[in-house]
Amino acid sequence: MNTYTKFLSLKFLKSISYVFFVIFSLVIILNVLTEVEFFKSYDVNTYLPHYLAVLNSFDQILEMFPFIFLIATQVFFVNMFSDNQINIFKYSGLKNIQIIKIIGSLTLFGGILIITIFYGISSNLKNIYLDYKNEYSTDKKYLAVVTNNGLWIKDIIGQDKVIINASSIDSFYLNDVNISIFDENFNLKRIITSNKANIKSNNWILFDLKILENNIVREIDSRSFYSNFNYNKINSLFSNLSSLSIFELLELKNNYKQIKYSTTEVDVQLQKLLSFPIYIFLMTVLSAIIMFNTKKFKSTSLKITIGLFLCVIIYYINNLFQVMGSTDKIPILTSVWMTIFILSLINIILILDINEK
Repeated sequence: MNTYTKFLSLKFLKSISYVFFVIFSLVIILNVLTEVEFFKSYDVNTYLPHYLAVLNSFDQILEMFPFIFLIATQVFFVNMFSDNQINIFKYSGLKNIQIIKIIGSLTLFGGILIITIFYGISSNLKNIYLDYKNEYSTDKKYLAVVTNNGLWIKDIIGQDKVIINASSIDSFYLNDVNISIFDENFNLKRIITSNKANIKSNNWILFDLKILENNIVREIDSRSFYSNFNYNKINSLFSNLSSLSIFELLELKNNYKQIKYSTTEVDVQLQKLLSFPIYIFLMTVLSAIIMFNTKKFKSTSLKITIGLFLCVIIYYINNLFQVMGSTDKIPILTSVWMTIFILSLINIILILDINEK
C-alpha cells in the first residue's frame, strides 16, 4: 500500500469515527429522554432507561450510516482543504479521482462489514430491547407469530385464555381457523373450528363453524367472535423487521409464503440490506464531488449546509420510494433501487471533469 493511500485511509477513518461517535452520543441522549418519559409511571431501577436507550440506539444508528458517511466525507475534505494537503497531493501527481477511489473503496468495504457484522449485532440488541419493553406494554399478554404451521395468536378475553391457529391469510380473511378456549387455570372449555373468519374488525365473523363443548358438537353457519386482534393489528405486529437477522428474515419470508401472507415488507427489508453498501458508497462519492466543486468556497459552514440539505432531500426521496414499494404502489426492486439509480446518474454526470476541480 502506498504511503499516500495509508495516510488518506487513516484520515478518512478518523473522520468516520469522529462523526459516528458524535451522532451516536446524540442518539443515546435523545433515547434516554424518551425512555425516562416512558418509565416515569413505573417503579424501575434508574439504570433501565439508560440501558434500553443504548440497546435501541444501534438500530437507529444503522439507518443513519449513509448520512454519517456523507458528513464524515465532508469533515475529511474540510481538514484536507484547511491544511492545503489536497494541493500537495495534486502537485505530487495524485488526481482527484484517485482520492475518491480510495475513500470509496473504504466505504464499500465498510458497508459490507456493517451489513454482515453490525446489522447482526443491532438486530439482536433490538430484539432484546423489544422483549424488555413488552414486559411494560399494555399488550404484553397478547402475541401473534408466524411459523411453518401457520399463524398462531395468543389472546386473553375476559378470564379466558385463547389460542388461535390459522393455515393462511387471504386479504381480511383467515382460513382453516382453530380456536381453543381455556379458563384461567388452563382447563379446556371449548374448541371452535371454522373454514373462514373475517378479521377486518375486532368482532370477527366466523363461517361454517363447529363448536365442541362438553363432548357435544354443534354446527353453525356463522357467528361473531370478539378478539383483541384485527387485520391492522396483526399487520403492525409483523412490521418491526429490524429485530430479525438476515437468516431470520429469509425464514420469515418462507413462513409468510406458506400461510399466503404478503412478503412485501420482508422483500423490501432484504433489498435494503442488499443495496446498503452501494448506497453508502454513492453517498460518499456524492459528498466528495460536492466538496471538490465547492473547494473555492471560503465558508466551511456553507459547504456542510449544502451536504446536509442534500441529506434531507435524499432521505425523503428514499423514504417515499420505499413506502410506495411497501404499499405495492410500485415494484419492490424499483422502490429500493430507484434512489441508487438516481445517485449513480448524478455521480456519473458530476464526476466527468472532477480532475479539473
